[in-house]
Amino acid sequence: MKSCPSCSSDQFIKAGIIKNRQRYKCKSCGYYFTVGKLGKQIDDYYVNKALQLYLEGLTYREIERILGVSHVSVMNWVRKYNIKRPYNSNYHPTYKILSRNELSNYFQNVNNMVGAGVLVTELGDKFMLIKWERFRD
Repeated sequence: MKSCPSCSSDQFIKAGIIKNRQRYKCKSCGYYFTVGKLGKQIDDYYVNKALQLYLEGLTYREIERILGVSHVSVMNWVRKYNIKRPYNSNYHPTYKILSRNELSNYFQNVNNMVGAGVLVTELGDKFMLIKWERFRD
């Protein structure tokens, strides 16, 4: 904060505390104001992962459970970056959270690799495996 929001003067004094936030009074115009609250900053890694998972077909709530980020935040990021999902897909994604050993065992089974596409992404010390399978009529 470097100036009064009303008159842009840099002459102001402390004028008490309201709801645990410092209040100021401008010496030039007499305007009372408080310092704007800073929101919680979420690491870009989680924003990127959330948008990737959204594009893979996961719902907002599923992304919330996996990453631990609010589904409302994910919705806001989708709107902010104007992300659109592809329409009319014959495939639907299923996902699993696996450890390193479970992932290794998964790929050793040949039946897991037939008839579907697979994407693996890192989530901390775990791995997320997303598999696309055709809709069954």
